[in-house]
Amino acid sequence: QVTLMESGGGLVQPGGSLRLSCAASGSIRSTYVMDWYRQPPEKQRELVAAFSSGGNTWYEDSVKGRFTISRDNAKNTVYLQMNNLKLEDTAVYYCHANQFPGYWGQGTQVTVSS
Repeated sequence: QVTLMESGGGLVQPGGSLRLSCAASGSIRSTYVMDWYRQPPEKQRELVAAFSSGGNTWYEDSVKGRFTISRDNAKNTVYLQMNNLKLEDTAVYYCHANQFPGYWGQGTQVTVSS
């Protein structure tokens, strides 16, 4: 069993920054399997950032150059640094562990508004 706890969401103006954190507890295999999704209002949930093979990272096209995923293995925590936020980044952001059967955090709201 794995429990994921997100934090760091909030209200920010366009161009602002936020850092989301996701702390894993329980039998998480590695922070390598953790990634970030988001679900904008009335839209489907989408993958935003993940770790890929060879220690690389993957980003959804619209966030490339603005978002950075990172991890602290000692703390079993993954981060999502979000810079130059745009109105369209408004969504509930979810931490996910790609470890059978798949685990989700409760989500944290990010609202970008002027």
